[in-house]
Amino acid sequence: MLTQFPADGLAGLKKYWRTDLLSGFIISLIALPLCLGIALASGVPPMAGIIAGIVGGLMLSLTSGSYLTINGPAAGLAVIVLMSIEGFRSMAPTGLSATEIEMFAYQCTLAVGIGCGVLQLGFGLVKAGVLSNFFPSSVVHGMLAAIGIMIFGKQIHTALGVKPEGKEMLEIIAEIPSSIMHLNPEIVLISLVSILILIGLPKIKSKWIQMLPAPLVVVLVAIAMGYYFDLEHQHKYLFLDGHAYELGPKFLVSLPANFMDGIVFPRFDYLFTGFGIQMMVSYALVASLESLLTASAIDKLDPWKRKSNFNRELFAKGTGNIVSSLIGGLPIIAEVVRSSANVNNGATTRWANFFHGLFLLVFVVFLSQVLHHIPLAALASILMVTGYRLASPKEFSKTLKIGREQLIIFISTIVVTIATDLLIGILAGVLIKLIIHTINGVPIRSLFKPFFTLEVDEEAQVYTIDVEHSAVFSNFIGLKKQLDRIPKGKTIKVCVGKTKLVDHTVMEALHAYEIDYQRSGGAFKIEGLEEHRAMSDHSHASRKRIVRQTNSVGE
Repeated sequence: MLTQFPADGLAGLKKYWRTDLLSGFIISLIALPLCLGIALASGVPPMAGIIAGIVGGLMLSLTSGSYLTINGPAAGLAVIVLMSIEGFRSMAPTGLSATEIEMFAYQCTLAVGIGCGVLQLGFGLVKAGVLSNFFPSSVVHGMLAAIGIMIFGKQIHTALGVKPEGKEMLEIIAEIPSSIMHLNPEIVLISLVSILILIGLPKIKSKWIQMLPAPLVVVLVAIAMGYYFDLEHQHKYLFLDGHAYELGPKFLVSLPANFMDGIVFPRFDYLFTGFGIQMMVSYALVASLESLLTASAIDKLDPWKRKSNFNRELFAKGTGNIVSSLIGGLPIIAEVVRSSANVNNGATTRWANFFHGLFLLVFVVFLSQVLHHIPLAALASILMVTGYRLASPKEFSKTLKIGREQLIIFISTIVVTIATDLLIGILAGVLIKLIIHTINGVPIRSLFKPFFTLEVDEEAQVYTIDVEHSAVFSNFIGLKKQLDRIPKGKTIKVCVGKTKLVDHTVMEALHAYEIDYQRSGGAFKIEGLEEHRAMSDHSHASRKRIVRQTNSVGE
């Protein structure tokens, strides 16, 4: 294990610029089509995604609380941005043209992004980074799976070359069979080739092939197919069935000729309506949660095992979102796929994120005409694969292995999110988990407040925390604060024998804490679990104290 942290700041740039420059360049090639595709999924101009990627790289690389994360637009917020666009579109003043209505909705949504940034600044100032420990993993994964389903359901129409008539997500999903019946064959061919590349390229066991970013290969192949099908010019063609299909520039990315022409300023007159406030809260909650979870995940992949400053991370995302939204960009989060690739590419410092943003700026300034020839079907295919991975059958299977109660919470979060919105879906998942905890005997008074005592043996340097009633996601923050107060290099014993329930979220969190504390030279033990029955065979399954034989619905 590497123990000496690499230099940061200008010293890190001087020492590691070669590896960080190479990783930043590779990540920019991955990020470019994703920035365009996420803008497409969000219902905003493609430049909004590029602006967010540039700001996320050039600015947040200097202010971020994490070391190796890549910041920019991400699929997790695309659904919320689309909800905002559609909501403000319905609130547009009468008398506006269709183009003016779209600009109105876009500018109001930019104001929401600024409001989100201000909330995140507040989160950072009050040290709300600890809230990442509050939300149960089954709810978070359910939220991400719901996002995946909504992205797939929305983008499959674009991949088929059809525009759905429905506005609500359930209506859009219900229209999929109709879109399949009315698909545009040449557009579908571009989509199928794109999906085959995305799935097949990583499976080729060749060092040189695997160095190629699959999204970049998709874009290059799709541009060539677009030239072959002459998407640049409006025309019709006959297919095998004798039916005439229409092709033209509407199937290509639309970018302004000049970078400055893509800058759009927000309007704030609808920000403090009920809908505007709802969107601000949804933005801030999901953006903050995803960024903190990504930073935590990348910390585990970091060869030097550096720890992110979560409160600084929130503050940085707040400033980034204010700047991005102020000039027409999408909201910014730390994105897990690009961040993981950054680690795998050998990046060492925050400068890799900076170089990624710099290359995006170079691409859009000097290659805007090339970007205009990217077929929308290729971007939709990239997003469909992303959406599928978020909600693949493996996610359901993994959740079931942890426990049936986790699957109930997971599916409930998905269903409510798709039927309503992300904020209500998250709250519904949390509420269902609290109800299940209560059914399983957790006293109501300990749902949100931990009950424990601390005994310190100074001579043996042993800190014993004796937990009572319950150790569950909703009261874990208080327990973690106590754990964090204990000096490094000691022996910590967490005794849970008197608890009625230790849930999956706490089991997972204690396991992660054990690894980190032992790495710092201390010892960490969990005692009393022999008094409990595991809800499944999973090592982090919920544990319920054995009192008498009961039939349980879960944790």
